[in-house]
Amino acid sequence: MRPITQHISILTLLLVAAACAAFGQSDYRVISVSNGGTISGTVKWVGPLPRNLDFPVTKDPQICDPDSKKTADLERLIVGPQGGVANTVVYLKNISRGKALELPEQRRHLDQKHCRYIPHILLVPENGVLSMQSSDATLHTVHMDGAATFNLPFPFPGRVSSRTLSNPGLVHVRCNGGHTWMSAELLVVRQPYYAVTGESGEFELTDVPPGTYQIVAWHEGRSTGKQPSLDVSTGSNVDRPVFAEPKTWVQSVTVGNNEAVVVNFVIGDK
Repeated sequence: MRPITQHISILTLLLVAAACAAFGQSDYRVISVSNGGTISGTVKWVGPLPRNLDFPVTKDPQICDPDSKKTADLERLIVGPQGGVANTVVYLKNISRGKALELPEQRRHLDQKHCRYIPHILLVPENGVLSMQSSDATLHTVHMDGAATFNLPFPFPGRVSSRTLSNPGLVHVRCNGGHTWMSAELLVVRQPYYAVTGESGEFELTDVPPGTYQIVAWHEGRSTGKQPSLDVSTGSNVDRPVFAEPKTWVQSVTVGNNEAVVVNFVIGDK
């Protein structure tokens, strides 16, 4: 019989492998891209907006709810005035070579402000450093599970803590200090062809080597209800939102030498 630790190790490897497959992670080689093309487009929402987009503010209202709204936006679905869907991750799934791995610096730094994780979607290169801090004068935590597992307290504003993220894949970020509506999603990636949409739903991938690829629009799951969770600061149970599995939409795209290609996604509940 294998020891329990060996079973856990095997399970961890399987989970990491599944996360790598889900985000198209494979061996990637950096080359000089002299005739690359550009893929741009939009992600738009179709149909009525669903419910369960906010959650009651039940702790530290003077910090978390300065406008006295009584609820916080879970930020799991943000649709702009023209129907653009923010916080959608658009990426090339089956690309094995291309430009050097460079990602926006603001996606590699996490702040906790007014009891929100900012930004809501993070991108960190494999073996890259994620820096974290809190701007709030209350105890927050950064609790990660998935391709990275950390539970870091932030009792004081302005103190930066950093961690190197070695395993590619998806990381869920939550606060277990009682601010249960706080959530973010973090992707640890091996290649640079990723973009995160803003409220306009627009994205752009540049310096793409000529070829045919699968382009994926990934959006996190929304709230489906609530369940009890431990507040580590008080030792009591509090309600936490439960989120559905993420959804993906896939298209094929062919890029020629120095070609500008447009790919649009229309997403919704149907």
